[in-house]
Amino acid sequence: MQIDVLGIDLAKRVFQLHGVTAGGAVVHRSKVSRPSLLLAIERLEPRLVVMEACASAHHWARQLLCRGIAVKLISPQFVVPFVKTNKNDRNDAEGIVEAASRPAMRFVAVKSVEQQDIQAIHRLRELFVHQRTAVINHVRAVLAERGVIVGKSPAAFHKAMPSVLASEAGEVTIDSRALLVDALQHLNSLEARIEAADVRIRHLMTSSELCQRIGQIPGVGPLTATAVVAAVGDAKQFKNGRHLAAWLGIVPRQHSSGGRSRLGGISKRGDAYLRTLLIHGARSVLRWLGDKQDAHSRWLRELIDRRGHNCAAVALANKNARIIQAVLSSDRTYRPEPAR
Repeated sequence: MQIDVLGIDLAKRVFQLHGVTAGGAVVHRSKVSRPSLLLAIERLEPRLVVMEACASAHHWARQLLCRGIAVKLISPQFVVPFVKTNKNDRNDAEGIVEAASRPAMRFVAVKSVEQQDIQAIHRLRELFVHQRTAVINHVRAVLAERGVIVGKSPAAFHKAMPSVLASEAGEVTIDSRALLVDALQHLNSLEARIEAADVRIRHLMTSSELCQRIGQIPGVGPLTATAVVAAVGDAKQFKNGRHLAAWLGIVPRQHSSGGRSRLGGISKRGDAYLRTLLIHGARSVLRWLGDKQDAHSRWLRELIDRRGHNCAAVALANKNARIIQAVLSSDRTYRPEPAR
């Protein structure tokens, strides 16, 4: 019988397949190894293949699209409610098919190799930044045990270290000083790698037309622009700007019942890295707000007076997310509101 929907539970070596007809009747169940997966799918000739958007899902989706097979990816959180009884590969594949058959199900856009390359640069840079913070905190802790207090920021840390290493007074011994020098050499190596990643990101910014278009939005720099394009692409999978803001978790968390609306803080769903970049970019806009008289700046000042600096930063990040969706999903460019 014709397989209308084929669900695949992805793994490293053994994949579980679950095929159903348009009416939901199960017509195929099997396990295949990694080398024979594509051959097995071509032999079954399904009309649609569905998978969870997990590790290696975008790779397999691109391989199937090249062979003319329709593919859809589902977020794992939407598959969990459809997995019956105990969790195993067979039930997971069946749950994927059940989830894909829902009319209102939301799917994940397949990323290109270029998008994943940009994401890889951002993830590597984020790793280097975390390691730099760990090294600085380790050195600060070693010095604090000897009565030497150093500032938290990298700038304050680098400013204080020459005098700490040059001083022979106190409890900073020769042995501990040698260990600190090794830690600082490792720190300098990490900072060089961070700078190299920044250079690559700036190059991607100048070479991408989409990045340049959203880079004109206040609070959206090379880091944010390239990260957004890598994560959402042309943003046409979002119906409007609010859907993108909700996907990023910068809309109010709702707990409503009985016709009464209860809104809390932001939901913090989705990609925490993108949300952090948007909010930090909004903070930079607020920092240089000054006495600008355009409509955007006056709105921000009024918002700060009513709700405070932090709420204004989140509100601006939400607004920027909506503008980004409007710019990426069309041929329009960002046009700032004129001053009055």
